[in-house]
Amino acid sequence: MNQLIDNLWHPEFRLNGLTFDSVSELLDFAQDLIDEGAEHEILMAQFFVKWFGTAPEMSVKTSGSTGLPKILPLTKEHMIFSAKTTGAYFNIGAGTRALLCLPVHYIAGQMMLVRALVLGWDLHVVAPSRDALTQYDNRYDFVALVPYQVSYALSALKKVKKLIIGGGVLSQELETALQNHDVEAYATYGMTETITHVAARRVNGSERSEIYHAMPQVRFAQDQRDCLLIYAPGLSEAPIITNDVVRLVSDTAFCYLGRIDLVINSGGIKHQPESIEHKLLKYLKGPLVVSSEPHATLGQQLILVLQASGGEEPGDLDRAIATLDPLERPKKVYTFTQLPLTETGKVKRAQIKEVLEKQKK
Repeated sequence: MNQLIDNLWHPEFRLNGLTFDSVSELLDFAQDLIDEGAEHEILMAQFFVKWFGTAPEMSVKTSGSTGLPKILPLTKEHMIFSAKTTGAYFNIGAGTRALLCLPVHYIAGQMMLVRALVLGWDLHVVAPSRDALTQYDNRYDFVALVPYQVSYALSALKKVKKLIIGGGVLSQELETALQNHDVEAYATYGMTETITHVAARRVNGSERSEIYHAMPQVRFAQDQRDCLLIYAPGLSEAPIITNDVVRLVSDTAFCYLGRIDLVINSGGIKHQPESIEHKLLKYLKGPLVVSSEPHATLGQQLILVLQASGGEEPGDLDRAIATLDPLERPKKVYTFTQLPLTETGKVKRAQIKEVLEKQKK
């Protein structure tokens, strides 16, 4: 049992400035939060109770960006491995000052807790608001944000040494804005099944790149669909099969092209909507979605769905579409006052298609 506890926590772990001499002391503190804490504190405390429980697995909810949310079981052993590879990749060990402002019921928030517990971080935990970073004067070695939080935190990035961004598409506009900041900013690649990220790419500074590089002990390959295969014995005994089309650079590096299950076949031409979106976001403000609708001769025709609230234009639409290859240009443009998003800022593509289909009936 002592060896198990040693793997589950590091004695240098701190939480909001508090130190704990034992797991029992931490669990007593967690019970106080469950009884009297705010919502985000209760969720964190409940995680601690489960983490130090006897069950070898934890249950995590997926975001539901491409379908219905589901509950996945993840082993604590694999979560510990993920935490240690992140620590090694970013060189962030014991004493790291980190901020958790992500929802704890999703894997990204849970893994910030696991990293802090396993690696011995000094963790500051706050409510998962969009402008959490701007509300405190603390300085941090390591922070994880979703893109919409980054957009509200640009003025506060001087507080952060290393920033990872996940949970949604990093727009060209936001990536350009990050070039004016000294923070080491990284976009991450991963999913609940891979226990957050298995790769990252630098998005600003002299090391900026479109290439994702693997975490330690992770290797990549492609299947016959050109989709990414992930080999990570510390996370899964079998290869992890994805629906993500990539250009493989090496067995530890790739360029992301888009999801194969989002491919749109229009008149026999296959289009990757995420690639088209990436081009459009150089001229338009997000969120936006390239989708499709039935067409008599093409089978499916490309459409563009924009968010335009309060009469505010998302950008120069004509110029943006003109930059696309002729076959990539959407045949119709729809606007939503508010595009449906998951809690982590991902656009709910399936829900958008459902709304458009209902409007046509």
